[in-house]
Amino acid sequence: MKFVRPLINRKKVKVGLALGGGGARGFAHLGAIKAFEEFGLKFDYVCGTSVGSLVGAFYAAGHSYEEIFKVARELDIKDIKTGRIAFIPSKTEGIENLLIENLGDIGIEELSIPFSSIAVDLVTTNEICITRGNLAKAVAGSCCVPGFFQPVQFDNMHLCDGGLKNTLPADIPKLFDCDYVVGIDVNKSRLYGTESTKLFDVISCSIRILMQSNVLKGYLCSNVLLKPETKRFKSTKTEGFLDMIEEGYREAIDNMPKIIKLFNSKAINRHKKSKLKEQLEKPFIY
Repeated sequence: MKFVRPLINRKKVKVGLALGGGGARGFAHLGAIKAFEEFGLKFDYVCGTSVGSLVGAFYAAGHSYEEIFKVARELDIKDIKTGRIAFIPSKTEGIENLLIENLGDIGIEELSIPFSSIAVDLVTTNEICITRGNLAKAVAGSCCVPGFFQPVQFDNMHLCDGGLKNTLPADIPKLFDCDYVVGIDVNKSRLYGTESTKLFDVISCSIRILMQSNVLKGYLCSNVLLKPETKRFKSTKTEGFLDMIEEGYREAIDNMPKIIKLFNSKAINRHKKSKLKEQLEKPFIY
């Protein structure tokens, strides 16, 4: 299919991209990135929670869809969760090595696009918006699902999954002067219960309940919200990753007129921006 790139007004308006958590369902983020690339859309700010932080780091580093795809297609859950003993949390070295091997052992400040990784500090219980420091550690902390991974030491903080407080961080780009935000929720079917009392099932269900309440702010702060259909896929399995990518691509294409309209909209004046920032619950910005 041949695409004609739209005329984009890039004079003043700033558009951010917020990538939500969802485990292996994060492959759908790649499909959306493919669509953005085909239409020549370039975001001014990128942030992500959990797998959204992982994908967002590659995107903010300037990697194309094809470059990210080459890494993703070789990925296996065993490469991420390196621990082999059941019910014993794994270290996050697999996630860190993935980033270091492909992006280098760099700081967030070195990325091509301004980027934030969203995590939670177990010491203070604060939501942490990480804007500087070691990229691999920051992303690993954002991906650190309690019970699956050991908390990540980051300065004086013990980081774990940002989904505990902000699973779709669409509010974050607006704190960094973006006028509009495109949010992607790859796990819209997250809320379902369990009759099992096994540790794995109980922890998983508890996290789903938390994330359902935490996603609402992201919905409200997204000017365009993409919700690819990923219910038939498992968040812990990479099987069907090509179909997940296709779902993300299709959702982005279906909403492309709305997204292009954002890029062609007028910038929000400073007074309105400042009022909006006052209304948003501010995380601890590191």
